[in-house]
Amino acid sequence: MIQAIGLTSVPRRNRPPAVDDLTFEALPGRITVLLGESGAGKTSALRLMLRLDPGRGIALFRGRSLDRVAHPVREVGVLLGDVPGHPARTARGHLRMLGAAAGVPPDRADEVLDVVGLGGLADQRIGDFSHGMDRRLGLAAALLGDPHTLVLDEPAAGLSPRETSWLHGLLRGYADQGGAVLLTSSSPGEAARLGDQVVTIHRGRLVADQEASVFARARLRPKVAVQSPSAARLAHVIAAESDTADPSPDTPPVEVVHDGGSTLSVYGRSCAAVGETAHRHGILVHRLTEETDTAPLPLPQRVDGHVADGDPGSDPAEERRTQQGPLARVQPPLPAPGPVWPLRYELRRTAGVRTGWIVAASSLLLSLVASVLLARAGAPVLSLLAGWPAPLPLPPAALGAGVLGALAFGQEFRYPALAPDVGSVPRRLALLGGKLVVTAAAALLLAFSSVALGAGAVRLLFGGTVTVLPAAWGTALVGWAALTLGCAWAGLLAAGLFRSTVLGLMAVLVVPALVVPVVSAVLARPAARSLAGLPERLRSTALLQWPAGLDEGLSTALRVIAQPVGWALILSLTGLLAAYVLTLLRGRPR
Repeated sequence: MIQAIGLTSVPRRNRPPAVDDLTFEALPGRITVLLGESGAGKTSALRLMLRLDPGRGIALFRGRSLDRVAHPVREVGVLLGDVPGHPARTARGHLRMLGAAAGVPPDRADEVLDVVGLGGLADQRIGDFSHGMDRRLGLAAALLGDPHTLVLDEPAAGLSPRETSWLHGLLRGYADQGGAVLLTSSSPGEAARLGDQVVTIHRGRLVADQEASVFARARLRPKVAVQSPSAARLAHVIAAESDTADPSPDTPPVEVVHDGGSTLSVYGRSCAAVGETAHRHGILVHRLTEETDTAPLPLPQRVDGHVADGDPGSDPAEERRTQQGPLARVQPPLPAPGPVWPLRYELRRTAGVRTGWIVAASSLLLSLVASVLLARAGAPVLSLLAGWPAPLPLPPAALGAGVLGALAFGQEFRYPALAPDVGSVPRRLALLGGKLVVTAAAALLLAFSSVALGAGAVRLLFGGTVTVLPAAWGTALVGWAALTLGCAWAGLLAAGLFRSTVLGLMAVLVVPALVVPVVSAVLARPAARSLAGLPERLRSTALLQWPAGLDEGLSTALRVIAQPVGWALILSLTGLLAAYVLTLLRGRPR
């Protein structure tokens, strides 16, 4: 069950909060519809419940907030808005990637695809899906962890009547098995047809919390819509017959409203009765349909802190069901999240589409061409080794690593299936750690592959006339790897901080364009003291003892860091990482 208590969003500038002290419950075994017109605060309420937006109040899922749930995706399945995903990724690959982040076995992807009717399209690309298929895929992602609760934002929006009927049947079957379903809707008719409980909100405040039957009697009014060239005459005839008919306590009063032109609205009569009246009097009818009018929305009225409008009273059966707790959904426990699950997710995310492979191949090709041209022009060995022409701010391989890092923060924090995990800072840091490891491996592989390809091509084309490796080749390779790794991490952290791949790549270019000149100017000043001999002094202390062979490696690392590019990358990475962590901590909802 879900208990939303005092949900209040952060007030906007000179405007009231989108959600204001909203409190309601969604019980297990029932479908609860959060009803409201566009802009009423339905989506904002769901985002507050899932801790995606800052605000006050709390949402309890079976008595626990999401940050106290060991496996949130196991507890809550979410579908918010459209289903984001790379258009080149297959449906099965998309779900397996999300399952890796949630700690779900890969076979679960095929199971939920069969449940939503996409089993035969598992290998089809997401970009080829229709809107209805896209919504089915979103439901499959929400069901991936076999959750106890479903939270869906306008799940039937844009669906055909047939797809809407299928969706309602699926949600009803889920609730009948004991699950709690909370969905938003702007259609009172849909809320009455589908929901067991209807929670109506207006301007972010609770208006009514009613049983669906009570809501239908209070808000829905059936009518017959008539279109006739003799609308005025037909209205007069229906009104005259109703005045002469014997009144009955079980028959609702007849009301005829002339909407203007050739349109009538008849309340209290069926289509058959209106059609028979028109036939008896020889009146031509062009259209005759049954529709439903919605009564005006009542304003919130609070009595002693509670909403007074439409309260159906307590139901002993529901109280017993609530006390029994959930339910008949018996599930095997999932293993606790470990250090492997974010790595599995990131590997599937990186290797599942061709974008990363194309970037890597393009940067290797450009680096190879640059190395050959530099060798032909007699460029220095270090420029030849990195394939770094003087006009470029960074070598092609380092730029490629920066692009891979910027692409690493794609859409994972917008994936509906991962929404319960997003509100937790430790889980987001775990995903960041997985991204840092995978991006580092890709950057180092790109760095050494570019050196090997360039050196092999130069030796093949020019023979021994060109020196491929410098004398201090160890220091050069360490520096080259550090540069590529720093560019990849700078792009990763900047893209995660600004939520933009373009800004992530711009942060990579800012390092050589702006940070390096500033650091070079600072380091150009004469120093009164030097760090020479630091490894030996550290090794001589009683607290730090290591083999003598590590002295050379530490000295090499210090020489690399002492370069302006090294200082610039360290300062940039430190600032981006601190800003990213600070953004996570400040963005936690209260």
